[in-house]
Amino acid sequence: MDLIPVILSGGVGSRLWPVSREAHPKPFMTLPDGQNLIQKTFLRASALEGVSEVLTVTNRELLFKTEDEYRAVNGAGHAQSYILEPFGRNTAAAVALAALQLQEAHGDQAHMLVLAADHLIQDETAFADAVAKAVKLSEDGWLVTFGIQPQYPETGFGYIEAGKAGELANGLKVARFVEKPDLATAQAYVAAGNYFWNSGMFCFQVGTVLEEFKRHSPDVLQAVTEAKQCSRLAQAKAYSCLSVDPDSFAQVPDISIDYALMERSEKVATVPCDIGWSDIGSWNAVSELTEADQDGNRFEGEVLSYNSRNNYVNSEDRLTALVGVEDLLVIDTADAVMIAHKDHAQDVKHIVGQLKSSGHTLHQLHRTVHRPWGTYTTLENGDRFKIKRIVVKPKASLSLQMHHHRSEHWIVVSGTAVVVNDDKEMMLHTNESTFIRAGHTHRLQNPGVIDLILIEVQSGDYLGEDDIVRFEDNYGRCS
Repeated sequence: MDLIPVILSGGVGSRLWPVSREAHPKPFMTLPDGQNLIQKTFLRASALEGVSEVLTVTNRELLFKTEDEYRAVNGAGHAQSYILEPFGRNTAAAVALAALQLQEAHGDQAHMLVLAADHLIQDETAFADAVAKAVKLSEDGWLVTFGIQPQYPETGFGYIEAGKAGELANGLKVARFVEKPDLATAQAYVAAGNYFWNSGMFCFQVGTVLEEFKRHSPDVLQAVTEAKQCSRLAQAKAYSCLSVDPDSFAQVPDISIDYALMERSEKVATVPCDIGWSDIGSWNAVSELTEADQDGNRFEGEVLSYNSRNNYVNSEDRLTALVGVEDLLVIDTADAVMIAHKDHAQDVKHIVGQLKSSGHTLHQLHRTVHRPWGTYTTLENGDRFKIKRIVVKPKASLSLQMHHHRSEHWIVVSGTAVVVNDDKEMMLHTNESTFIRAGHTHRLQNPGVIDLILIEVQSGDYLGEDDIVRFEDNYGRCS
C-alpha cells in the first residue's frame, strides 16, 4: 500500500500576528517544546505505516525555509516532493495538483492523506488508528474526512453531520456539511451526538478523487491540468519539485475542496476521532499549550507579575511586567507588541488588515528575514543608513548582484568569506572588511563548514530591498 501524506502549507495565520507573518507564517511558529507546527506535521505524517514519501504544497517563497525545517527532523531520510504555487488558489487547486502529480508517480491506487501544516495533534496513536480506518474506507471508493469529536459548542468551526451508525465498517456516511453555527445551534449539535468538527483533513485514493473532480468540478480539474502541463519539474534521487506556471495557475478557480468536491459528492464518509486536535487558530489556543500558575497566568519568557490573573504573555526578547491586569494576551516580538483582551483574540486579524492597507511591512516581515542562503537581521534603520547582521550557511552563496542606490560595508565577525567585488575576488577572515560601491557587481560566499557571520552597513539615498539586480543565482531567483 502506498500512503503519501500531502501537507498543505499556505495559510498566513493572521490571528497569530505579530509572530505569524507572510514571510514567517503560522506553520513555522515555534511551540513551547521547541518544535514548530510544520515539523510536527512532517514527523507525524512520516511515522505512519506505508509512508515512504511526503509531498508538500506550499508557496515558492517558502521552499528553502520548509526544507530547512524538515532537514532538522528528518532523521529517517524520507523522500520529499514539493509543489510550489506562485500564489494561493485555495485548497481545491492544491489537492487537484497533488493528485495529478501522485498519479504520475504512484498510479491511481495510491492513497493521499491531506493534512494542514498548521494543525496540532497530541494523540498520535489515536491519529494513526484513524488514518488506518480512513485508508480502508478509501479502498472502497470513499472520499474520507476526519470528524473531530467536539469538546464544547465551538462557533468558529464548520461541522459534519454524520448518518446512522453501522452502515460502514470503519466510519460513518456524511449526511451534510454545515457552516459555522451560532452558539445555540452549536450547542444543539453537541447535544445531538452525530455532529463533528470539520478538521480539514482528508484521505482518498488518487484515481477516486480525480474521477470525482471530473464529475463535480470539471472546471477546476481542467484548469489545474493545464497549469501543470505548463509547469517545470525538477527531479533528483528521493526528491522532486514542481514549480507551477503563474500565468496558467491564475486561471484556476479560487475555491475550497469542501465547496468544490466534498459537499457535492455522494461518496463522502467520515472517521470520527478524538485525537487531541487543535487548529491553533488564536492566541487563546496557543496559550493552552503552556501550564498555568496558581493565578491562572501562562508565561513564555521572562515575566514578572503582581496582582494579575488569567493572562498569557509570550515575550522571549525582554522582560515583561504585569501589574493589576486580567484576561490579557501580551505578545512581544523584536519589532512589535500586540495586547488584546482574551475575548477579542479573533480580532487580531483586523490589525493585520490595517497594516496591509497602510503599506506597513510588519504584516509581512520580521526583523530577522530568512533567505535560501541564511538570514539577515535589521539592527538599526536610520536616515540614509541601515545596519544588518548577516548569517550565511556553510557552502551557501548570495546571488551575483548589483544595487543602484546604496553602497555596502562588510565586516566579518566570524567565519570566512569569499567576496566578488566588481572584477576582484578576495577572501576575508574574522575582523577584516571590504567596501562595495553602488553600481558594482558583487557576491558573498561562505566556503567554510561553519556559519559566516558579518555586519553590513548600508548607506545611500534609497535602502529598500527591491533595489537589487540579480545576474546569477543558485536558487532560481533570476528571471
